[in-house]
Amino acid sequence: MPIDTSSYYPEIDKPEEKSDNTSLNGVHKSLFGEKKPEEPVKTEREENLEKEEKPQDKKKKKKESGSLIDLLCNLISWVLVPLLMPTFGVLFIFRLSILDVVPNGLQTAFTFVVFGISCCIPLLLILLLKYLGVVDDYALNGRKERTLPYLISAICLGCTAWFMASRGAPVWVTMFFTGGAIAAVINTLINLKWKISAHAAGISGLIALLIRLEKDMAVEPQLFVWLLITIGVAGLLGSARVWLGRHTVWQVLAGYLVGFCSVFFMMFIR
Repeated sequence: MPIDTSSYYPEIDKPEEKSDNTSLNGVHKSLFGEKKPEEPVKTEREENLEKEEKPQDKKKKKKESGSLIDLLCNLISWVLVPLLMPTFGVLFIFRLSILDVVPNGLQTAFTFVVFGISCCIPLLLILLLKYLGVVDDYALNGRKERTLPYLISAICLGCTAWFMASRGAPVWVTMFFTGGAIAAVINTLINLKWKISAHAAGISGLIALLIRLEKDMAVEPQLFVWLLITIGVAGLLGSARVWLGRHTVWQVLAGYLVGFCSVFFMMFIR
């Protein structure tokens, strides 16, 4: 016969149902406290759409990135302007060759003279040309307005070579500046029909100087390191000129060739 167990479990009145769902088995309650409402599951397409940027945002980021690169390229171009290459060259000559035995005071004096003749005088004359309306841009980006400044630079480099020779500098030092003057003349002639990179010509002249020092006149062990650094910087400079649209790759390569050969072969004269 069936066993009646109802006497062991007294009846309990059922609580009235409430609208706030406070039951332990309710939607918002559990044995461990409040349940956070579950977020709707996003489809793969919705996630991709969230990751995808708006077209205007992409353009803005691209513009900001381009502006930063432009700024960096312009900075490189101005720091390594061709007018400064003779000054960098004389610093290399005094610090990385047998001429490092020259007293520091005399080294400083020669460096300032080279800087004045090969950089300050051409710069002042270019400013005068700008004031007179002969050139439109200090950076000389137009091919036709480069002819006269290039000739001025060639003359000043020739004067620098004469100064060094008159003060008893070794022939190879004089030939370094003479090679720079020859490179400026060649650039002037080429520029009459085709734009060529003077920046590339200037820094490749420094590379030629360091190679000649490394081969025949090196006494400083760090010269090879400086040669590698200069080659790397030359690559950055050429890339910057192409990025800014000032030159094509061929114009930069032509500048490298003219500057390097002019200095390298002139320095064979002893």
